[in-house]
Amino acid sequence: MDKRKNNELQDDGMFPLPQKNLALIAIGVLIVVIGFFLVAGGGSNDPNVFSYDIFDTRRIVIAPLVILFGYLFIIYAILKKPKNNN
Repeated sequence: MDKRKNNELQDDGMFPLPQKNLALIAIGVLIVVIGFFLVAGGGSNDPNVFSYDIFDTRRIVIAPLVILFGYLFIIYAILKKPKNNN
């Protein structure tokens, strides 16, 4: 009763993502981490003094774009189909 039908996918024991896709995902995660490092900092040591460093172009424009690019790169790495060498 536990027989599989012919049209069902067979489990061949392989991981669903190839090694190249995993490497691309790791690169995307690294890009996201770099973006979060770019957005960090800019605070004042004295809580009574306001620091305008939080409105720096790096934190407002560049870092969010780097993070967005990293997430888009991760999505691309997941959806990328491996080349079939048959």
